[in-house]
Amino acid sequence: MPKIYFIIVTYNAMKWAEKCFTSLRQSSVPVHCIVVDNGSTDGTQKFITSNFPEVELIQSEKNLGFGKANNIGIEKAYQKGADFFYLMNQDAWIFNDSVEKLLNVYNLHPDKQEIGILSPMHIDGTGKKLDIFLDKYIAHNFETRLISDLYFQTLLPFYEISFINAAHWFLPKETIDVVGGFNPYFFHYGEDLEYVNRILFHKKKTLLVPESKVVHDGKQSLSKVDYTKYEDLRIETNIMNPSISDSLKAEKKALKQSMLKNMFTGKKNNY
Repeated sequence: MPKIYFIIVTYNAMKWAEKCFTSLRQSSVPVHCIVVDNGSTDGTQKFITSNFPEVELIQSEKNLGFGKANNIGIEKAYQKGADFFYLMNQDAWIFNDSVEKLLNVYNLHPDKQEIGILSPMHIDGTGKKLDIFLDKYIAHNFETRLISDLYFQTLLPFYEISFINAAHWFLPKETIDVVGGFNPYFFHYGEDLEYVNRILFHKKKTLLVPESKVVHDGKQSLSKVDYTKYEDLRIETNIMNPSISDSLKAEKKALKQSMLKNMFTGKKNNY
């Protein structure tokens, strides 16, 4: 039986803690859990240690952010011999067969070396709809025909997708060995996109597994998204994207310098 470690970063997680950790106990596949708490003030730590003693709790003296705290949990699980690392948000939980179905796809995949991330289908907190952000990711990857296959109930075991957020990531040890952990530059948001860029750089794939379902009780309104912030993060992750060649980076730098020079000298192109 493979050693599967859930890594959960908490910060004032009392609203979801009981559902989250109870769901791990009910998994058809035995799992371990490491929690890195980012300085909760609502009693999350005491609730976990009192009601879920099987969970290993690591207490941070300050809020480290999502990526850096996850890295601590990943390192701890790695030292304990983890075969798989399941990164899960605090506002999330699984069903009893969620992990089992992810493992089935992994075990039957013809080329395990290409698997970077396996992700289940994210359902919202009501249990009646897909997570609105998953809707967005699926629509963006329309060429997979997943929407059509969902409608006609002709689903494949998995679909390659360009991005899915890190609310539920199932990572083989090979991914950690090759790609590493999160970039600690990103405190919260952007770290998952930057990680997926490195997944692609190392010729690995992000695969969505329709038969495996989980819950992500996050915000379900795109109108609440701070798109200015996300645009800034997109620019930053693109700058760090290892798939962008040095020559292209140099060209962009030269273009920027030229534009600035023209602004200050008053030169304009004449057409």
